Amino acid sequence: MNDHVSARQLLAQELRRLRLRTGLSGRELGRRASISQSKVSRIEAGTALPTVFEVEQWGRVLGAPVETVRSLAIITGNAHLEAHSWAAALSGGRHLQHVIGDWEAAASIVRTYQPSVVPGLVQTAEYARRVFSLFTPGYEDDALAAAVAGRVERQLALYEAGRKFEFLITEAALRWRPGPPHVLLAQLDRLLSISTLDNIDLGLIPLDGEALATYSHGFVIYEGEDESVATVEMIHGPLTLDSEDQVEIYRQRWALLREMAVHGDEARCLLDDLIGRLRRHAARDGGTA
Repeated sequence: MNDHVSARQLLAQELRRLRLRTGLSGRELGRRASISQSKVSRIEAGTALPTVFEVEQWGRVLGAPVETVRSLAIITGNAHLEAHSWAAALSGGRHLQHVIGDWEAAASIVRTYQPSVVPGLVQTAEYARRVFSLFTPGYEDDALAAAVAGRVERQLALYEAGRKFEFLITEAALRWRPGPPHVLLAQLDRLLSISTLDNIDLGLIPLDGEALATYSHGFVIYEGEDESVATVEMIHGPLTLDSEDQVEIYRQRWALLREMAVHGDEARCLLDDLIGRLRRHAARDGGTA
């Protein structure tokens, strides 16, 4: 195997080549193998990792020789053991905004929980730029600009009729400041603005509330008609979970965290309070707000 090609990439290439050789469409393959069309596309793009069973089904549906199916199963096993790092995910100056955008487009409801930073889908451009600039491995200047532009473009989905977005953000994330006070003030104003949209449910988790669950790590649940997916951004790299059992674990955690949150006018009062504190803090230190 080419040292520069990961097991995940090799598997994606081989599965796609096998399908194209037979002339079967991704939709028809998914129907016969009991895999959603969206997941077939993500598997072939290397953004979703199939199970060994799904790969075996893929091979059987396409009439692949037993030896080929066995080889694909071995590659799948290696891919599951392989650490999918941020360095690999962002190799070649890529960013993941288009991948995330595809998940959002396929979902009727997007649920985002963030304990440490304002979620990307509601970030201002300057806040997003400063967040990306803290990323390890770092972005080159052109890649950084492309990532920010991609993130801002994704936000157009917030204004589409029939789309539902739910956010749970901790007070700690609202206080985290990746730059001068005016950057965070603009970001909090942005949250106040989007909280008035009918298709957005903004829940804020106060620091002084009773805990029903630990904050843990952030995650996003994409609820679609064909399938649901949960994604997690860990320090070492991104994780994508698409089995129903795994997604259900995140739904249960979401329900507990939602009970801890304030919504509507209470959430806006919390934002107003934080904005007032930040302005006083900036004035006391002689900063501009």
